[in-house]
Amino acid sequence: MAERGRAPSGLGRLGVPLFLAVSIVLTGTRADAFTHRVGPGDTLASIAEKYYGRIQYERLLVAANFLDVRGGTPIVRGMRLEVPALEHRKVAQGDTWETLAADLLGSPSRADVLSMANDSSPWLAPDPGSEIAVPYNLRVVVGEGEQITQVAYRHLGDMKHAWMLDRYNGLEGRKLARGDVVLVPLTDLPLTQAGREAFTQALGATCSEAAGAGKKTQRKISQEIPALVADVRAGRYVDAVTRGTRFVATGMLTEPQLALVHQKLTEAYVALDAVGLATASCAEWRKRDPAARLDPALHSPKIISACEHAEP
Repeated sequence: MAERGRAPSGLGRLGVPLFLAVSIVLTGTRADAFTHRVGPGDTLASIAEKYYGRIQYERLLVAANFLDVRGGTPIVRGMRLEVPALEHRKVAQGDTWETLAADLLGSPSRADVLSMANDSSPWLAPDPGSEIAVPYNLRVVVGEGEQITQVAYRHLGDMKHAWMLDRYNGLEGRKLARGDVVLVPLTDLPLTQAGREAFTQALGATCSEAAGAGKKTQRKISQEIPALVADVRAGRYVDAVTRGTRFVATGMLTEPQLALVHQKLTEAYVALDAVGLATASCAEWRKRDPAARLDPALHSPKIISACEHAEP
């Protein structure tokens, strides 16, 4: 099987490379897609509406399953179709956008696309513990006379994305030929409830991560953390503890989020004379942020005392 994220046999032509590409679809479900078996009365439009809520996404199903090759292929009852979706991954300690792109998209040079898909930049390190969305690599077979600007317009809605596709596929400005296979990274793949359920069933135990539950939780908590900071500053320590422990209980925080939440919990517990809890939170705070330093000018003697008893 071709390496993940790479066009079969590079930018191949129709023939053996296309056969390999189609084989990928037919030999099993990818981690970033699920399978639909065509039933009575199914059309591409009805399948697109079921899983995406938009009949316009039928063109995506056509391209993902190579149904437009050689004059077009009709769908028939019992046929298996690949339904594209976004995979999500949790960032590990030491991961960079380059290493993630190499593992998830097939090349470290695709780090810019991966980082921008997650509202970041390739020169900013991803937060350990954060959940990132992985673009779906749509394999597009180039038609007669079709060029990269047309591929960009057809699948990304804007010819200005042609430069990105050129770089993503290592074309270096060369013209495309009929039968070339171009990878188009897609990030706008919203699933309906039926789509999420089908994706969950296909991925089994990894459904929560794959469905992006962690990413949504992390983004929501990021918006609420200022309220936690405000609670501590205003002396609402019980509210701070309630809010902070709720955040931690999700089990989905990034390492920087955990560090900040436990720092504020340490301050709140100290103010409430809950020394044992303050010590435990300080240990978690400093574990998540090894660069954290206790400064007498910034931290009270009680906080420093509680943290001195925390295990390193």
